[in-house]
Amino acid sequence: MIQIDIPGRETITIEHLVLDYNGTVAEDGHLIPGVAERLAELKELVEVHVLTADTYGTVRAQCDPIGIHVETFPRAGAAECKLEIVEKLGANVMCVGNGFNDVLMFGPAALSVAVIEKEGTFAGLIAHADVLTTSILDALDLLVRTDRLRATLRS
Repeated sequence: MIQIDIPGRETITIEHLVLDYNGTVAEDGHLIPGVAERLAELKELVEVHVLTADTYGTVRAQCDPIGIHVETFPRAGAAECKLEIVEKLGANVMCVGNGFNDVLMFGPAALSVAVIEKEGTFAGLIAHADVLTTSILDALDLLVRTDRLRATLRS
């Protein structure tokens, strides 16, 4: 569990890190360099969940060696599937994503981060995010270097 005291705002508690796969932590079905190491570090602090329709069929081979939770679902209705999973996890969730189908899961999240990687980002997602980063590594580092969040989110 990670607790982040935000000056002038409430304390944010994170127990679950929920990640979109393609376009967020992976590019063309393969983890972006440096992501596996960050996730291995973060899984000692929070439960890490990867949610995906698994377009390329590679998520298990890429994520199982790290020892994190992987949830796949049919390609149709991905947004609703992600929302349902996040709601079941409860209030202490940080969601990270880049696509149209990530908008709904950002709603119940305690903290939501939109990421711009090579695949791009659905412009409408930004309006639903608490934070926008230009790198998945920067997004993941927010949970390790929490002063960055304090500076960005303070009132």
